[in-house]
Amino acid sequence: MTSAENEAFGVYVHWPFCLSKCPYCDFNSHVRHTAIDQDRFARAFAREIETTAARIGARTVSSIFLGGGTPSLMQPQTVGAILDAIGKHWHVASDVEVSLEANPTSVEATRFAGYRTAGVNRVSLGVQAMDDASLKMLGRLHTAEEAMKAVAIARQAFTRYSFDLIYARPDQTPAMWTEELTRAIGEAAEHLSLYQLTIEEGTPFFGLHAAGKLKTPDEGLARTLYDVTQEVCARHGLPAYEISNHARPGAECRHNLVYWRGQEYAGIGPGAHGRLDIDGIRHAIATDKRPEAWLMRVESNGHGVMTDDELNREERADEFLLMGLRLAEGIDPKRYAAISGRPLDPRRIALLREEGAIIVDGDGRLRVTQDGFPVLDAVVADLAA
Repeated sequence: MTSAENEAFGVYVHWPFCLSKCPYCDFNSHVRHTAIDQDRFARAFAREIETTAARIGARTVSSIFLGGGTPSLMQPQTVGAILDAIGKHWHVASDVEVSLEANPTSVEATRFAGYRTAGVNRVSLGVQAMDDASLKMLGRLHTAEEAMKAVAIARQAFTRYSFDLIYARPDQTPAMWTEELTRAIGEAAEHLSLYQLTIEEGTPFFGLHAAGKLKTPDEGLARTLYDVTQEVCARHGLPAYEISNHARPGAECRHNLVYWRGQEYAGIGPGAHGRLDIDGIRHAIATDKRPEAWLMRVESNGHGVMTDDELNREERADEFLLMGLRLAEGIDPKRYAAISGRPLDPRRIALLREEGAIIVDGDGRLRVTQDGFPVLDAVVADLAA
């Protein structure tokens, strides 16, 4: 890893509002039936950025990610105000990556040129499926045709764009997924995020699944669909660089690499998380999830922080393993030893190599194999023990 990668610093900004709540989603997103006071929220984002910068001092921002919720519900001037605040309080790298998550609806696509003018240079579209029946099942408000039109508008406005698809949907076969994924790759210039449908507690899908009204693929079929994903993407030049993310070499999402490589990032906005080094100690920070409560906290205190935990060496090392082994590039065991104060157990490494779950490169990097990725949690638990 280069020194520039070691010094990467990201800023995550959370816009918590959506037009409707998708039935599979357990993210911090909220529906409001009255207009959002965007000017007031923009001032609060700027205030929290100012307070965070004063606390941690100088940093060079290498990536900014506007996530949600649905950030494409923001007016371009709101996005511009947030980016201006980041530039006011930190140095921003000349080649900074500025990503914005967007719904692929025609209304939101009309704002793309405005986002580009505001400073966004990469957009990530929540397409999720390429047929109307699946989109309806997933609770999405756009049609497949509308989504592809939005992708075409993104292609004109941005040199870099990505979109998401959800697979392992009810009644989806490997042949159906192969055809859909091949079409998607034809539309995606450089990057795709491909997530298996998971049933999360507290979501409408959880209740339907428990009642037997929503049937998802069994473990064997889900594994076949995962293997199809890897094979089709690799064949078309978009290999997996992370367990759910595929890109042409050099087109990886640099902001997400900050997370997975265990680097520093500030979390701004309602329910945002951050990992910041303060006086040589790694802090895990999270803000108030409730948008209006966060807003009032920021207006009163300058920030919306609810939890600020100092991570000990063991907690940092566990997080480094958990995040780093999601990457195709794997981890450097020497960095693990430097963080934790102890090396990984060579006997556990040997056993996992024998089982075909990991490999150790010539330069000593430890990587999870394709057979190991579906049981990644077990591999991480084994190594961390």
